[in-house]
Amino acid sequence: MRVEEIADYGCECGEAPIWHAAEQKLYWCDIPRGRLYRYDPATGEHGLVHEDRLIGAVVVQEDGSLLLLRDRGNVVRLRDGQLETVIEQVQDEKAFNDAIADPSGRVFSGTCAVGKPDCPGEYERYGKLYRIDLDGTWRAVHEGELCSNGLGFSLDSRRMYFTDSTKCTIFVFDYDPGTGEIANQRVLVTTGLPARPDGLTVDAEDHVWSAQWDGGCVVRYTPEGKLERRIEMPGDKMTSVMFGGAELDELYVTSVRALFRVSGLGIKGRPEFLSRIQTLKDKM
Repeated sequence: MRVEEIADYGCECGEAPIWHAAEQKLYWCDIPRGRLYRYDPATGEHGLVHEDRLIGAVVVQEDGSLLLLRDRGNVVRLRDGQLETVIEQVQDEKAFNDAIADPSGRVFSGTCAVGKPDCPGEYERYGKLYRIDLDGTWRAVHEGELCSNGLGFSLDSRRMYFTDSTKCTIFVFDYDPGTGEIANQRVLVTTGLPARPDGLTVDAEDHVWSAQWDGGCVVRYTPEGKLERRIEMPGDKMTSVMFGGAELDELYVTSVRALFRVSGLGIKGRPEFLSRIQTLKDKM
């Protein structure tokens, strides 16, 4: 096994790695700066491809464009350098954080709680988990989140994983891929401080990989929530994980500052689902 640093842009919060299978490239972002980066493993080249307002998550669309989920609940499609609006704003929301497409092309993304300025540990408003349907309409499907984070689906798409980093917990819901409904929330695993689970992905063996904020590692859990392995990483704040490469056998890991690659694991990922969300322009 080999851990190597791919790029260090001194990000404020590097996050949201996503493998673009059609391009055979990896995208990731610096959330607060609104910077989107791209890495080409075939050439070793990487660089900035888009910069605008805060980006909390990135999803690949079926047509090859990118869905950017941003501050104030704003969602846009980035295609050929142009932005097309999907959702202007979700009222009262500060920002989306992490996202995933489901087998039908819907998109799930969560938000974080807003704390009371003078009362640590108390909140003015809790976060929510949202579902964006194919026509671009949205609704909250779960409430009470503190810091919505990593999402994933089991291989049979009957379970959806959802992370709340502040609660140090990865939850699992029963999932109906036909309707997009979630039910029966329960705990998969709860970590002990200081490590907090952040972004996640599910591999081809149905195991869950989780980046550990303040843990200095990524970990792999069985579908029952048993710790299967731990990989130490440079630095302590790992933010997310994503399989990529031509054979989906390379694990890309974002940290607050940099992008890393873990190779030689002998484990493969599986293709991520593509979103099929319409923009406002599509509906005209």
